Amino acid sequence: MDQPAPQSSALPDAGPAPVSLSTAAATRVAAIAGKQGKPAILRLSVEGGGCSGFQYRFGLADDVDAEDAVSETAGVRLVVDPASLDLVSGCVVDYVESLGGAAFRVDNPNAASGCGCGSSFSI
Repeated sequence: MDQPAPQSSALPDAGPAPVSLSTAAATRVAAIAGKQGKPAILRLSVEGGGCSGFQYRFGLADDVDAEDAVSETAGVRLVVDPASLDLVSGCVVDYVESLGGAAFRVDNPNAASGCGCGSSFSI
């Protein structure tokens, strides 16, 4: 996994960003956003459901909400709403390519367990 390089956070002088994006994930988001003509902003949110209780949701965002936690890597911003941040604080979003396919993967230190596909987790 690439080492994340967070460059900002939701609060000035708050230290490391509460969430971060690896270089590989930032490169992939920039490519997708460029093809779609959108800003390079990836929104990570958490919803109830999935086989383990919570599931990750990813999508390109048009802008950043005032209350979002924000980190930036290589000019790409990762944004998380306050409710989701409680469940993913300290996580790293990576992009992984393997024989099984390619996907964004969340390394979440708060997750007690996860499912085989990596898209849901429990606390």
